[in-house]
Formats: sequence, structure tokens, C-alpha cells
Amino acid sequence: MSRKKLGKARKHGRKFDMKFIIDHFNINVLDLDKSLLFYEKALGLKEERRTNAQDGSFIIVFLGDDKSSVKLELTWLKAMNRPYDLGDEEFHIAFRAKDFDAAYALHKNMDCICYENKEMGIYFINDPDGYWLEILPVR
Repeated sequence: MSRKKLGKARKHGRKFDMKFIIDHFNINVLDLDKSLLFYEKALGLKEERRTNAQDGSFIIVFLGDDKSSVKLELTWLKAMNRPYDLGDEEFHIAFRAKDFDAAYALHKNMDCICYENKEMGIYFINDPDGYWLEILPVR
């Protein structure tokens, strides 16, 4: 809504519900099957729905955790033939683990832990494309 329309609506006493709910977070992946296996094994995320472009140019898969409404969207683009530039890797997605010690053991076994901060009680894992995923205990 334009500023002019919003101002006009406020002038006439109409209120707007501007509360937002996080729906999903998207990351692009090079190898969709490899990523799907990783996210299921490492984090228990399962495919909930999929969209295939009619021309085969992309596939979008939404993953869920069966506990929250927030989804992780994996997008595969046929035209992408090189690793994604993740910049300085300063952004990440965080996941809480009820059994933090078991999660740590699994990720250590998968050799995907890329950074640990024992003082803070957290660690990070890398997905197949190099995205950082923070693992936190439930506090």
C-alpha cells in the first residue's frame, strides 16, 4: 500500500493488522538429492511439498520439522553450474536440539561440524553447499 493510501486510510480511522509470521527461509542448492538426504539425516527435516517448473528450469522443495509452521525452502536451479557465493558466511539458520549431546555426536560422526563455541554451548554445521547451521540446546 502506498504512503498516500495508508495516510488516507488512517485519516478515515481504519486500522491495519501489520503483524507478520515467519513462513519460510530459502536457500539455493546445487545437488537437491544430496541436500535432501543431509537435512533429513542431520536435522530430521522432511519434504512436505514440491514444485517442479514445467520447463524443468527449477525445483522448489519445502522441508518441515513437524513442530513449527516455519519451513526451509530448498531451490534447485538447472542453470546453476557452480557453487553459490556465500560471501563471508555471516548469515545462518539456527536449530534447537532437545538432546544436544546426541545431536553433537551425530554431527561429529557425519563430519559436518565446522565451528564450535563451547563457552556459549553452541556449534555450527555445514550443509553440502556450505551454508552454516547453528545448533543450540533447548534452554
